[in-house]
Amino acid sequence: MLASAGVDADGALGDLVDVSHDLEAAVLLDTDGMPLASTLADERAAAFAAAVRDIVSAAEAVKPGDAAALSRLQARLGDGSLFVVRDGDRLVAATTRPSPSAALVFHDLGSCLRSVREGAHMEAADAPA
Repeated sequence: MLASAGVDADGALGDLVDVSHDLEAAVLLDTDGMPLASTLADERAAAFAAAVRDIVSAAEAVKPGDAAALSRLQARLGDGSLFVVRDGDRLVAATTRPSPSAALVFHDLGSCLRSVREGAHMEAADAPA
């Protein structure tokens, strides 16, 4: 897994993989769209993150002008699915096995992002003034 950039992103992603058995690969992206943590090797994580950024950008480009920013996305693949959840500027994306429980995967991805956000808040509160 990649370095966690001050927030326990690796731990949050590890927890995600432990509870969500449908996942095959996952990547957590920071506010700049770069991988914070991944279940993939660095090179593959960077390629996965780039693909996720492209997919999210394409989805944002076709949404109605008055629609809220994209918060969840599911794309069916030939042998599984791609799920993306956004919380603020961070994204988590995962590929799954065929026929996952979409509601459960979305819940697990959202929980992962909440863990990272809460970790960042706790870290900021613990920082010296």
